[in-house]
Amino acid sequence: MSNWNTLIVDVADRVAVVTLNRPPVNAQNAEMRDELTALFDELSDRDDVMAVVLTGNGKVFSAGADIRERPNLGTTPGAYGRHNRRVRETHNAISECSKPIIAAVNGAALGAGFGLVMASDIWVASENAYFSMPEINVGLAGGVSFLQRIFGQSRARRMFFTGMQVSAQEMYRLGLIEACLPPDELMPYAMGIAHEIASKSPVAVRLAKEAARMTEVMPLRDAYRYEQSNTVALSKTEDAREAQMAFLEKRKPVYKGR
Repeated sequence: MSNWNTLIVDVADRVAVVTLNRPPVNAQNAEMRDELTALFDELSDRDDVMAVVLTGNGKVFSAGADIRERPNLGTTPGAYGRHNRRVRETHNAISECSKPIIAAVNGAALGAGFGLVMASDIWVASENAYFSMPEINVGLAGGVSFLQRIFGQSRARRMFFTGMQVSAQEMYRLGLIEACLPPDELMPYAMGIAHEIASKSPVAVRLAKEAARMTEVMPLRDAYRYEQSNTVALSKTEDAREAQMAFLEKRKPVYKGR
């Protein structure tokens, strides 16, 4: 595992815990984005990792982009394009990671911090957490595509136009997060989900993650056909045969990842 300046990374029992670690509010600068991109590309290929928990150090998950690093338009040719590409690459590395990612939101997730959550697969939050896309307040705009994917049109556009905050309790009421928990219960709950995933067939989990990501943007007919092709591929694996035998023999399966 590489050394990281803005992240804390621990791997044990097939679960990686990635902690954003840029005090005081885990604002995302160029270094953090580069490290997140490299790390999730690495985790995607690691055989000893089956699931990832993403959280923040301190009382804030991530206050979003470090506004001090935003290029001034026209100062350096190409600077704005490079900046935005780095943002996109980070979100893509997380959403395209072959391992399921549980976002354990321990505090405010704002702007690009909310983007990291939305690029993850499963979301849990502490009771003191809240979510917002406040770019409108600092003369920027971004993230409406994320918001409209998870909220209805009215709520998404109100959040985008005003920077409106949504509490973890409201997110839970809307069914958008798995759980809203006391702070000391957040990581145990997230780790429980991660370890449950880690107990499954690596091949099945990889195909399931791939199907979830790909079918999200497909018409229903094409999505169902795509999933059936994955079912055929999975049925030919040793893990699938082991799962069937374990079911018939009423025992716990032993997966080999092939």
